[in-house]
Amino acid sequence: MAAAQLTSTCFLPSFDGLRSSTSKAPSVVVSLPFRSLTLRSTRGLVVKSATTVAPKYTSLKPLGDRVLIKIKAAEEKTVGGILLPSTAQTKPQAGEVVAIGEGRTIGEKKVDIGVKTGTPVVYSKYAGTEVEFNGLNHLILKEDDIVGILETDDVKDLKPLNDRVLIKVEEAEETTAGGLLLTQSTKEKPSIGTVIAVGPGPLNEEGNRTGLPLSPGNTVLYSKYAGNDFKGADGSEYMALRASDVMAVLS
Repeated sequence: MAAAQLTSTCFLPSFDGLRSSTSKAPSVVVSLPFRSLTLRSTRGLVVKSATTVAPKYTSLKPLGDRVLIKIKAAEEKTVGGILLPSTAQTKPQAGEVVAIGEGRTIGEKKVDIGVKTGTPVVYSKYAGTEVEFNGLNHLILKEDDIVGILETDDVKDLKPLNDRVLIKVEEAEETTAGGLLLTQSTKEKPSIGTVIAVGPGPLNEEGNRTGLPLSPGNTVLYSKYAGNDFKGADGSEYMALRASDVMAVLS
């Protein structure tokens, strides 16, 4: 019986600062025990995951501790100027706050939203619900899903919010203990770095900030797969993660 082969190529996203870059994964070959197989082109198929708000609705007011963010447009070119196809443009992690909720009540204390409209922010990679409103892409999410405020194009200037911490990642070892030179693909991802900035800390049961047990300049060991990773303007790697994902302070 003849076998048909399907070759599937996928793109794995990575974040270069707040820019988009792609790496091509190996092709996967699947054999199907069919005598014949006809494949139709799906080039014209577009899947939209965002909820579209009809034009008759002219305002959108978030409730509680939710925030509406206008998503920053995806980069259409790489840093080197190469034009990216739409399939290779990764989901942005930055945007501008355009509306906020009334806040929340903790105990007997009313806690307002910690960001104002017009504030440029960075948010968690998979947070919130996408909404197409007034012809533009937005994201509605909880305030706690906002990682920090970023008023420049360099992630080293990020001001973490709540219990978030910004860490500059220690550079990966270039050689093994025996002196063998490591290639880029075999370098172990570091989980040690230097704290650059810390947030004000989480809220306790009375609605007060408790602070964090970390300070800028601390060298720390953190959970390897936690947080969001970024690349700074100087090429350095940064991590923005929750303080609870920091496991130890090194000295």
